[in-house]
Amino acid sequence: MKSSQERLKALRDELNREEEDRLSPWATLSRHAIRRRREKELEEGHRQNFSIDTDRILHSLAYSRYIDKTQVFYLIKNDHITHRVLHVQLVSKIARTIGRLLRLNEDLIEAISLGHDIGHAPFGHDGEKFLSEISIQYGLGAFLHNVQGVKFLEKIERKGRGWNLTLQVLDGILSHNGEIHMQRLDPFRKKDFKRFDREMIQKIRDPELDTMPMTLEGCVVRVADTISYIGRDVEDAIRLGIIKREDLPKECVKVLGDTNGSIVYRLVEDIVANSLERPYISFSTEVAEALRKLKSFNYRYIYTNKKVKSQQEKIRLMFELLFERYLKDLKEGNEDSDIFKEYLRGMSEDYLSENCPEEIVRDFISGMTDEYFLSQCKKLFLPEVRFIRI
Repeated sequence: MKSSQERLKALRDELNREEEDRLSPWATLSRHAIRRRREKELEEGHRQNFSIDTDRILHSLAYSRYIDKTQVFYLIKNDHITHRVLHVQLVSKIARTIGRLLRLNEDLIEAISLGHDIGHAPFGHDGEKFLSEISIQYGLGAFLHNVQGVKFLEKIERKGRGWNLTLQVLDGILSHNGEIHMQRLDPFRKKDFKRFDREMIQKIRDPELDTMPMTLEGCVVRVADTISYIGRDVEDAIRLGIIKREDLPKECVKVLGDTNGSIVYRLVEDIVANSLERPYISFSTEVAEALRKLKSFNYRYIYTNKKVKSQQEKIRLMFELLFERYLKDLKEGNEDSDIFKEYLRGMSEDYLSENCPEEIVRDFISGMTDEYFLSQCKKLFLPEVRFIRI
């Protein structure tokens, strides 16, 4: 009689075989997952590879910090404005819907979706820009949230041991750039860890370099990233009084509608209809052009709006001050500093030896939530004044 462990492994093997019959010929099979290191318990366990990666991302400390990471609008007290934790859930739902209709691997899609923004600094893309400027100033190269997301999951989580995620998931996180507009995405399938590591280095040297996902699932997440934020940002901006619904370009409204729900539905419908039984992901020409124009509208009237950017220079200054303070603490060995107590305590020797002080400071700041960042600034630069008794 088989043991319970043997029966569960047999069940996993059966699920892997079923994928070959059920999924598209262009889907990524779970048994084709690649990891840097073999783990015997994973090979003998009951879970499929990409499902394991989803669990590992969900249980990472970086994932828990999504809860207070800003999406677009920061320093605004409104409980209904989208935060990073909701954004990644929306990406996951939209991407899995597309993946199911195209018969792709939903476990792989979910893992990439939930992990794709883990490397974001506090205060969204503005925080990323400020930290990148500082990183370049200190000779570290550009700071990019997709590269940092891979570093968190591979080199920082679990006190430097990392999660040993699959190449397909890490590649999807690195290549998820939803800000670049493309009508069609063709996966670049010929990747291994050697090429992936080279792309990481090239991306830091040239932030404008666009890397294509190696899987069709990664392409779906990249498209779903755009679908999830484009209409949602419009709704948030209307709620905050930054724009009015009638301000939306009429040519976009004619094709996509004027609500987040209609925009998402139309984009998903179009991407599925134009990608069925094909080895690539594509919008129709009409919908792709309407989406491009809506992105341009959002950039001009929402993302660069003076009301949204009113606190930008203060945040930039706080990034600079925090970086300088932590770097000073590191170099002077000030173990009372929170960079020692909250971040480096218990960190692996590999991490400490592979990263210079400037890189360690960058990693610490990039992992902060908005609230923790502000609390550190208040603690370090606005010390509490206490009355004394004479």
